[in-house]
Amino acid sequence: MTATLIRCAAYVVTMDNDRRILRDADVLLQDGQVAEIGHGLQAAAEIVDGAGCVVAPGLVNTHHHLYQTLTRAVPQAQDALLFGWLQALYPIWARFTPDHMFTSAQIGLAELALSGCTLSSDHLYLYPNGVRLEDTIAAAREVGLRFHPTRGAMSIGESAGGLPPDMLVEDEVAILDDMMRVIDSFHDAAPGSMCRVGVAPCSPFSVSRELMRDAALLARDKGVMMHTHLAENDEDIAYSLAQFGCRPGQYAEDLGWVGPDVWHAHCVKLDAEEIDLFARTGTGVAHCPCSNCRLGSGIAPVRAMRDAGVPVGLGVDGSASNDAGNLVAEARQAMLLQRVAKGADAMSAQEALEIATRGGADILGRPECGRLQVGCRADVAVWDVSGIEAAGSWDPAALLLAGPTTVRDLFVEGRQVVRDGQMTTIDLSQVIARQNEMARNLSATL
Repeated sequence: MTATLIRCAAYVVTMDNDRRILRDADVLLQDGQVAEIGHGLQAAAEIVDGAGCVVAPGLVNTHHHLYQTLTRAVPQAQDALLFGWLQALYPIWARFTPDHMFTSAQIGLAELALSGCTLSSDHLYLYPNGVRLEDTIAAAREVGLRFHPTRGAMSIGESAGGLPPDMLVEDEVAILDDMMRVIDSFHDAAPGSMCRVGVAPCSPFSVSRELMRDAALLARDKGVMMHTHLAENDEDIAYSLAQFGCRPGQYAEDLGWVGPDVWHAHCVKLDAEEIDLFARTGTGVAHCPCSNCRLGSGIAPVRAMRDAGVPVGLGVDGSASNDAGNLVAEARQAMLLQRVAKGADAMSAQEALEIATRGGADILGRPECGRLQVGCRADVAVWDVSGIEAAGSWDPAALLLAGPTTVRDLFVEGRQVVRDGQMTTIDLSQVIARQNEMARNLSATL
């Protein structure tokens, strides 16, 4: 593998154990790893000019529904709360095919890459018309991002008191069998792995108690991680109290859904006892600020979570509820919302960037990602701060206060995925054209 030397970066924001920020520094990438960080480095390597740039770890996205890039700004769902939003979109999603899933995943992952993301999870919980998890895995392989897909599921339809229509639910035995299949076929536990698979029943209101319990047993038997939605809004809390007689945190604990191998999306409505539970057990949270704003769900208590020791990462969530997939913009929104809720000193730009990098990597069980230090993976974002977005900035390393939202260069496992703001791995214009045609065809059938 060709080595790459990023030379004379204005700032290198390492997010290492000491959170060092280096001035006028070099970063050497070799054999998929960060080989050296320092000044005046020399190597037989391709040279990337870092002048006027901030070099940082690639961002980590801990929650997404990539298929939803095909249903952005759907009129029927633009102004609905979570449950009504889902009910408006389920019939559209029921018409998706494997090609829809593949193309929408390409778009979503490319959008993330251009926003500086090198590692993304995905939560795919519906499988109509022959769709399989590997439709998204193939897209990630082509785009070139490190990927953590999760085999989601829905098993309780409307006729049984659940939220999704019956046409989108699956038999629970078949779900567990397919979870085993995709783990055995695609999960790679090795350091530097480009694909790890997780288990992810959709939510307490769309699967049975038995499936939640059995999925946890399966995941731990296979040594993979577990993910679901939890405590997203007031409707979610009311459903849990009415159906289970307890709050979501207690429900999760009762079924084995807490621990360092578990991360929950949203958690907007966690109370103090649930925050303490997550802190004691090392249970992670994927904070999705833009989606929570878009759906009117509220502001997650991230400051309280962080202070208690809850592991927190960032997620863009699906592009039908964001309606974007820009992870650096998500980090800025996370910072601003905590300031709105708790005051201007509630979260710094550096802390928000930490949550977006090593915070997310740690939640996904990838401590070799999300930081720039020798021996970690060569997942690197190069941000050009010489343009108008940062003009006049006294601290260009504070990217989230004044900086670009599109990366100049992006490296994943040392391979360049974005160069000069353009994707190198796929013909993005062709994929955009295909995606737009698909969206037009779907909308024409409403």
